[in-house]
Amino acid sequence: MPPRGTRPADKFDDDDYPAHTMGRAAEMLGTTPAFLRALGEHRLITPLRSEGGHRRYSHYQLRIAARARELVDRGTPVEAACRIVILEDQLEEAQRLNDQYRRTAAGPHPPAAE
Repeated sequence: MPPRGTRPADKFDDDDYPAHTMGRAAEMLGTTPAFLRALGEHRLITPLRSEGGHRRYSHYQLRIAARARELVDRGTPVEAACRIVILEDQLEEAQRLNDQYRRTAAGPHPPAAE
């Protein structure tokens, strides 16, 4: 039996594995392939390509696309929705790094002198 991490079933647990074709991804999101292409054009997601050149989407990419779809459904233009999602992700990462820095900077304090 192959070591863990190389079994085909492990790919289903990999959030970054490009498991879905464009058609299936569009169906899962309740949208069209053109919407997915637009997200790629605005650099929100970059699907991987199969050996035949077909777009393949990961679960992670579909979650990002769903966030953009929610904004578009509320009337936000696709380009703006993509930018909003990108900025939200950048802000979340900056906050995470800031929290990490604060914890590191606070560090363990030496015991008080008596």
